[in-house]
Amino acid sequence: MQETFSLVDHPLVQHKLTLMRDKNCPTAHFRQLIREIALLLAYEVTRDLPLAQTEVQTPLETMQAPILAGKKLCFISVLRAGNGLLEGMLDLIPSARVGHIGLYRDPDTLQAVEYYYKVPEDISERQAIVVDPMLATANSLSAAITRLKQDRPVKIKVVCLLAAPEGVAAFGEAHPDVPVFTAALDRELNDHGYILPGLGDAGDRIYGTR
Repeated sequence: MQETFSLVDHPLVQHKLTLMRDKNCPTAHFRQLIREIALLLAYEVTRDLPLAQTEVQTPLETMQAPILAGKKLCFISVLRAGNGLLEGMLDLIPSARVGHIGLYRDPDTLQAVEYYYKVPEDISERQAIVVDPMLATANSLSAAITRLKQDRPVKIKVVCLLAAPEGVAAFGEAHPDVPVFTAALDRELNDHGYILPGLGDAGDRIYGTR
């Protein structure tokens, strides 16, 4: 297991994830749960954000107090399922910038094919947090990070809901410098590249398309 892999085992995260795994969880509830989990995961992934001191006038006196330093974060959503996590992240940090990477997985080769890419022009001055619910084969996510690295963000981190051991190993080999935060490390991948026991296709469950 890569050293930069972090399992977020907070009880609320685990509870909400269990509710999402249930195949009978309605679309609206699934969507709300992923938004709530994303907010909780955002606390963990932003724990080491740099701080500076600023002067603030309280009702009683003037003081020096901590404030986030540097340019605002950029959340990068791997379309389309990443948008489910993105909304919860923005609930916590509404001033963050947003980028999108569009990839689809070729059903025969399981390799990622890029069809859309747009990030802030000054991404090289920002930290980037890439959100994608599933780290399965890691083909799509690795391709997304490879593309993003061309624009040289200050730092890159990844947030996902579920990961498979095969995906963690493959991603760690491709991008050992990129930390991964996830709510669960599941057992394995099946022959079609789906995580077991998993929760199904995150995009379909978020948007009710299957």
